[in-house]
Amino acid sequence: MSLRSRREQGFTLVEILIVVVILGILAAIVIPQFTSASESAKGSSLVTQLQSIRSQLELYQLQHNGEYPTAAQLAGFNNLINASLVDHTTGAAITPATAGSFGPYMQKAPSNPFTPGVFGTVVTGNDLAAGTLPAAVPATSGWVYNSVTGEIRAVLTIAKAAETNISTGVDGDALTP
Repeated sequence: MSLRSRREQGFTLVEILIVVVILGILAAIVIPQFTSASESAKGSSLVTQLQSIRSQLELYQLQHNGEYPTAAQLAGFNNLINASLVDHTTGAAITPATAGSFGPYMQKAPSNPFTPGVFGTVVTGNDLAAGTLPAAVPATSGWVYNSVTGEIRAVLTIAKAAETNISTGVDGDALTP
């Protein structure tokens, strides 16, 4: 009787190994789903930020006789977007315009979760019509803005766009290098 009660108090090595193997299999299934959820969240954040920027650009247009903000005005949206805008034709940094009647439109400068730290590049003319990143625009830009049409798009690699289901091309939310 005493031998039987001793054996029932603990687990055997085989039982412990079976539990460890089952936990390993479950971890192998679940962990990749968490990493893809992180990328999906970044993609959703990107699309939400684009919608917010676009609505503020439309508001600006309504309040300023149908004109979209120039590069300097966009950089100065009440000086909330810093001067990290670059004109792709000259390569020169665009400094913010004085606040005046421009803003406040955004509480803080938007950031592309896939290209952090850089607001973007302003293009002139109809350079976004092709649906791809203009050759003179660096792939490190977070956003590309056309001051003539008010169009703004995110800069994203082809792989990230496919992974997060963000549309690219002529009518998409992103441009790919």
